[in-house]
Amino acid sequence: MEHIRCLIIGSGPAGYTAAIYASRANLNPVLYAGIQPGGQLTTTTDIENFPGYPEGINGTEMMEQLRKQAERFGADLRSGIVTGADLSKAPYRITIDGETELETDTLIIATGASAKYLGLEDEAKYAGMGVSACATCDGFFYRGKNVAVVGGGDTACEEALYLSSLAKQVYLIVRKNYLRASQVMQDRVMNTPNIKVLFEHNTLGLFGDNGVEGAHLVKRKGEPDEEKVDIAIDGFFLAIGHKPNSDVFKKYLETDEVGYIKTVAGTPKTNIPGVYAAGDVADPIYRQAVTAAGSGCKAAIEAERYLSEHGL
Repeated sequence: MEHIRCLIIGSGPAGYTAAIYASRANLNPVLYAGIQPGGQLTTTTDIENFPGYPEGINGTEMMEQLRKQAERFGADLRSGIVTGADLSKAPYRITIDGETELETDTLIIATGASAKYLGLEDEAKYAGMGVSACATCDGFFYRGKNVAVVGGGDTACEEALYLSSLAKQVYLIVRKNYLRASQVMQDRVMNTPNIKVLFEHNTLGLFGDNGVEGAHLVKRKGEPDEEKVDIAIDGFFLAIGHKPNSDVFKKYLETDEVGYIKTVAGTPKTNIPGVYAAGDVADPIYRQAVTAAGSGCKAAIEAERYLSEHGL
């Protein structure tokens, strides 16, 4: 069985940053790219809010640069998905693709979180062409335009409020006849002039030639007064939640009710010594590339300290 000093799972900003720092600390890290090589940023187009790119950069290009930087310092980058984990005792055992077994002294989990989608074919068709799951990431591109946000919770209200400062008109598409968000968020939404809440509306699909130009909705679906409605929009934002990619580790690691891995405040430390969580898999609040990269740096530094303290 291959023995590794520092194993990193995931290849988004957190995973690659951890690999860069761990390589420079001579930890000989091995990184498995996971479900989506390059992480969520490979599904977006231009990134304009990551420091150091005054002209912005394509998401896939940025992740390729991070990958090359990790390789430059000697990180062993591999393709593969974690399918099993035994964190009951150190060294920890990890199974890749259901067949390859490894043991590692330290483990950095940077598996990210997957945005929940409605399941419409048009969401895939217009990915990066008007469909987004992150208003903070992509809202800037919709200045002065019309956009829609799907969801009725705090996240959806936050996204709608954020977009209201940029967009001309924001539609909040809500399945129920009420908002699930906290009262303070509801009040803010209702008191923002350019946010229109569409209660009891479901999205049927999107339309447009070279990107999203509008959405087909149905009001009061299944009721006698059911009505088809079209709205003209340039951006369609999903805000119905994220699912952290933590299932394979949940038997051993403490998570919140959604599945985000719990860490010691201000650190990437989990409840198991030598096991760290970085990036979106442990971040239900910010979910930004720059915060993920920072947590990947912290995780690598903690791994180096752990190995040094234990003479490994």
